[in-house]
Amino acid sequence: MTTNRRLGIGEAIREAISEEMQRDPNVFLIGEDIGIPGGFGGAFGVYLGLPEKFGHERIIDTPISEKAIMGTAVGAALMGMRPIPDLQYSDFIFECMDEVVNQAAKIRYMSGGKLKVPLVLRCPVGTANRGAQHGQSPESYFIHVPGIKVVCPSDAYVAKGIIKSAIRDDDPVIVFEHKLLYGSKGRESAGGMDLTAEVPEEEYLFPIGKALKKRNGTSMTIISTHLTLYRCLAAAEELVAEGIDCEVIDPVSLLPLDTDTIYESVNKTKKALIAHEDTFTGGWGAEVAALISQNCFYDLKAPVQRIAAYDVPLPVTPVLEQSVVPSVERIKEKIRQLHKMGKS
Repeated sequence: MTTNRRLGIGEAIREAISEEMQRDPNVFLIGEDIGIPGGFGGAFGVYLGLPEKFGHERIIDTPISEKAIMGTAVGAALMGMRPIPDLQYSDFIFECMDEVVNQAAKIRYMSGGKLKVPLVLRCPVGTANRGAQHGQSPESYFIHVPGIKVVCPSDAYVAKGIIKSAIRDDDPVIVFEHKLLYGSKGRESAGGMDLTAEVPEEEYLFPIGKALKKRNGTSMTIISTHLTLYRCLAAAEELVAEGIDCEVIDPVSLLPLDTDTIYESVNKTKKALIAHEDTFTGGWGAEVAALISQNCFYDLKAPVQRIAAYDVPLPVTPVLEQSVVPSVERIKEKIRQLHKMGKS
């Protein structure tokens, strides 16, 4: 057994895909610039080495057409294959909404369970100085679509295990991954936080629909994903000196959502804050806030709070971009405000 082996998310996903391609010959990759000789291994280097290992019959480069990529993937899945389509950026998913929302999500239901669409759509999200058309976090659009599973891994251990679970799942799964969590050295360029995790070499799966408690606390429950999760953890550690002890939950899966873990935490702490990089209005945090308000109402000592990106298109200028999304300082101030609420 290998111990103390720390990987970044990009390395962990590459390992998961490689293992699943070895295990099942029906698994294949399809997308733009994923297997070009001498290329970058996809937009973020996740596929480096896989074309040499599996060949171009299973690592398929395509023209720049998201509709063609997803249409091919849906058709292949219906025929018994297990495709992993790659769209480079989550923003480009809007080019193939019919294939994702009207076809992949609904065919199993419409066929009475006779047909299935087992595909895994990988979509990088989040700000990384790429502007309004390359930095969105559109997870919330898809928790509105029955028939799709939506997962948001935030560390390498979970990423490897949940990608493997998604590939084996008989329903379509969209995996949203934050660009700044891929780093080859596992570091966020802006904050220097260690974003690596211990990843065993042995076979394991992480279940879809299971949340993780990342920090124990009693003052309030913070629910967050991706890079914002790490900023919440940093804020929580800094506020211990002020007598504020936050519990932090990583939902991991947004659809299905592990409400049991969330409710258990909120019923203990009596307060809840949801933080994400998606916009405030209509973000997935609004749905979680509604569920907590409905199911934990009599235990709450203060209204459920949210912190998110402002409702504006994302600027490309680094200073402006970071002023739009939740920073550690903004999160700390929101935590302080919530901590003061509901005191007798």
